[in-house]
Amino acid sequence: MSSSTGRAPLSGLVVADFSRILAGPLATQILADLGAYVIKIERPGQGDDTRTWGPPFLQGGDAAYYFAVNRNKHSIALDLTDDDDIQTARRIVARSDVLVENFRPNVMSRFGLDYPTLSKEHPRLVYASIPAFAGSTNQDMPGFDLLMQARTGFMSFTGGPQGEPAKMGVAMLDVVAGLYATVAIQAALAQREVTGQGQQIRVGLFEASIAALVNQATNYLLGGLVPGPAGTSHPNIVPYQGFRSSDGRFVLAVGNEKQFQAACDGMGRPDLATDPRYATNSKRVDHRDDLIAELESIFEKQTTEHWVALFDSLGVPAAPMLRLDQVFSTPEALATVTEIEDPVRGTLRLVKSPIQGSDLGDVPPAPPPRLGEHENEIRAWLANEDDET
Repeated sequence: MSSSTGRAPLSGLVVADFSRILAGPLATQILADLGAYVIKIERPGQGDDTRTWGPPFLQGGDAAYYFAVNRNKHSIALDLTDDDDIQTARRIVARSDVLVENFRPNVMSRFGLDYPTLSKEHPRLVYASIPAFAGSTNQDMPGFDLLMQARTGFMSFTGGPQGEPAKMGVAMLDVVAGLYATVAIQAALAQREVTGQGQQIRVGLFEASIAALVNQATNYLLGGLVPGPAGTSHPNIVPYQGFRSSDGRFVLAVGNEKQFQAACDGMGRPDLATDPRYATNSKRVDHRDDLIAELESIFEKQTTEHWVALFDSLGVPAAPMLRLDQVFSTPEALATVTEIEDPVRGTLRLVKSPIQGSDLGDVPPAPPPRLGEHENEIRAWLANEDDET
């Protein structure tokens, strides 16, 4: 079997993907995009949960959600409670370099697919687990992004100042965990080249979410600051937020004093830069409300296009707030879209991998697999011990 036409970095690497939903499938899709042969092991009749997370649904019955993180994979449907199917799963693992799973603890051990069991027979196996909690507590908690947005504080400071706590519009904590898992897998593979031994790595969704708090975490741990919902504003920088113009909204991101001076000059208000209340960023944070009120009264007099063009010309970061349909009408976003022909679903317009390099080989994008689509191919590969990926 072959996963790429050129020598991609991970060509020849085999991944047994027992994961589902988002964090694990994102990690394995990244590996597949880089040339790995990813075998997606799914439940018969149902498959990955996200196949049903719609509408919208595509021809063939799968939800659009599923198509986000399952490109370039190969699907086989196996019932892990069936003796024959569990043996097939173990044979796949035996020929794999990496196993990825995000079940609750003890699920994989019920099938003899836990790391202590597998590592005895396959010491080079890199075993990646993405549980809800990687620590010793809350081991049986389900690993859903929404729960982690609530448990790690993100919802407490997301949303408008006067509104209810809000969730992020994308399951970003799952995304963060998936990216951390991908890095950890690569690190374990690199270490295997030195030691000859695999290992189990664990990236807890909770722990990855806490790491994603970045400056909000250090603001609290080092400064005792407990953030509340602040809309688009930044806790440490002013002005760094969204504003209403005469015909829409835009964001202004002033990152240093030079940019603030340029912005004030461009607005025709150089006096704001010399006002003692706004002379430094820390003073602007202290007098946030006064300065924002001044800026709002200025920005409402001109269009978003006017302000963004002005600030761009001055080297001050600014951008319009766009809806998703507006985003995908821009040349930059259109360049991220690839069209993949699928014999059942027709032409699929999907976002391609953002990873670019001068020598990453050629991995033609393949459509996310239909449930069990590659069963014959995978079983034929298992039957031929000499067949390489």
